[in-house]
Amino acid sequence: MKIIGKKVIIYSMLGLLQVGMLSSVAAAASGPLHNDGSQRIAYLDRDDRRDDDRQRQHDERKRQENERHEREMKRRPHEGEREWRERQEREKDRHDRALRSVAALLIGIAIGSGSSGN
Repeated sequence: MKIIGKKVIIYSMLGLLQVGMLSSVAAAASGPLHNDGSQRIAYLDRDDRRDDDRQRQHDERKRQENERHEREMKRRPHEGEREWRERQEREKDRHDRALRSVAALLIGIAIGSGSSGN
């Protein structure tokens, strides 16, 4: 009889534990239903437009930088071989720094849009 009593107590505790977990999951799932969903959708759309604008700005800055880099890498008529190589080296370093700053801006946008959603 003791064994049956222990089993009944254990199984009833497990059942209560499962009911408790299911009720908390159900409460969490029904939480957003009480809010006005249209406001949240409008907010998300506005963020998407702003992110699209930022992405376009990023793409434009990158395109401009690449065009400028191509112009600077060409040899100038009055320039000797050694000066051209030195200028190319400086330009490569400057170009890498510029692209990193543009990429950092995009990463900042991604982090900012990710944190604003929470």
